[in-house]
Amino acid sequence: MKEMAQGRTRILIIILLSLFLCGALSGHPWKPNHYVIVDTDGGTDDMKAISMLLASPDVRVLAIIASPGVLSAENTYIKVKSLLNSFYHEGIPVGINSETRFTGREMPVALEYTWGPENGIDPSTAPGYSDLVKATIGAEKTKFSFICLGGASTAWSVIREIPEARSQIRDFIWSADGMSDMEGFNYNIDKTSSRSLLRQEIPVKIVRRALSPGKQFYSEEFTDKIEKSGSVYADKISEFLRSETACSHAFSFEATDEMVPLFLHFPELFINKTLGNVSDCSPSVSDEMKTSVLKILKGETVERNQVIKIIPDDPSFYFDDIAPSVSTIINRYGIDEWTSGVIANELHRHLGVFAIVGVKMGIRAREYFNTGVDEFSVVSFAGSAPPLSCMNDGLQVSTGATPGHGLLKVVNDQPLAPSAEFTYLGKKIRLTLKSELAQKISSELQEINFIYGLDSNIYWELVRKSSVNYWLSLDRHEIFDIEVVE
Repeated sequence: MKEMAQGRTRILIIILLSLFLCGALSGHPWKPNHYVIVDTDGGTDDMKAISMLLASPDVRVLAIIASPGVLSAENTYIKVKSLLNSFYHEGIPVGINSETRFTGREMPVALEYTWGPENGIDPSTAPGYSDLVKATIGAEKTKFSFICLGGASTAWSVIREIPEARSQIRDFIWSADGMSDMEGFNYNIDKTSSRSLLRQEIPVKIVRRALSPGKQFYSEEFTDKIEKSGSVYADKISEFLRSETACSHAFSFEATDEMVPLFLHFPELFINKTLGNVSDCSPSVSDEMKTSVLKILKGETVERNQVIKIIPDDPSFYFDDIAPSVSTIINRYGIDEWTSGVIANELHRHLGVFAIVGVKMGIRAREYFNTGVDEFSVVSFAGSAPPLSCMNDGLQVSTGATPGHGLLKVVNDQPLAPSAEFTYLGKKIRLTLKSELAQKISSELQEINFIYGLDSNIYWELVRKSSVNYWLSLDRHEIFDIEVVE
């Protein structure tokens, strides 16, 4: 009996330890499964692939490197920065590799098509790829995939020149024509680097195009579905597919580099043949592939909530004074801002202007770095005295940086302001509500308080009405000053 009791005790201890370890491993519900550095050579298919990677909350793009191939490294850098700026992802670092023998072909279709506004983008200010990779490895210890959308020059240089990269790179995912094909464009950009990359010990997964050359993947019907997906990333791709530039070249409607994000999320859709450390990954073409592309573009690669499946976007679900504004807010600012605003105001227990400002500020900071929730620390300078401190509730919900997570600090010992600092991977920015707007909101609240007082129902009704109006009218891309602190 004693031995049986001891046995049961040991089993219980093992179970408890297992539960603890499982809890530790899955203790960050918002940590994405895929961390990536992307190397691109500026092709229009790269633009589609990068947009898909940015669309997924299950991917964290740590950095992007512009290398020569379809375009020169300099023109590729301009394309990438313009794309990120158009998505308001200014905080994603972009480096450049200008050190290769290959200078880029400057293919007309790729050169002609703009990924976003290109004014003011100067490639001469870009960090070198080596410094960028070293800084990224120093700031983020999670293993990452190195995605090659062009040649192998930069990938092989990283392995050769940065010893610490060997332990941080989980695998190379290379868009090419298969492990035995030596005629493809990406392989021939730098044959020496291609051969070397395939011989080194880190796994290389070569992802093939969806169909044979010349066969169309993007039909008119599929483009319509992309256009109706409801994300800025889907809009970017459908805009390209409907452009005169795309229509002038049949390659635009094939699917090549776009198979990389599809493989990353849905490897079961690919047939893999492995020889040594190299895998040849061929898509098994089916309607499910297109459905999966739409899922990525809609951001449906992870569950967004923890308790409820969805927060309704049906106006009839909400109170009469809110209902007329629901669809407009979602269409203007996105479902993420709407969801955060709903939760923040329920947490706050009343509709408040500065709570809405905090939501918009937090979403803008996440947008800047292209992060999910619970991924950076926040220092709020709004203090602990209402109404300004109400901003803190909006910040908590929109960023996931809560006191419980140890990621939110509220400062009271300096001049208070509707301002906060956000730190992510060693980079810090400060967002501040524009002074004229902050003064306008504060003056309005003071006037209502002076006339009616905080104990009056009329005060809270007017604050509620004002909050809805500001939620509708304040565009988070226009109301904040953004300062790079470090």
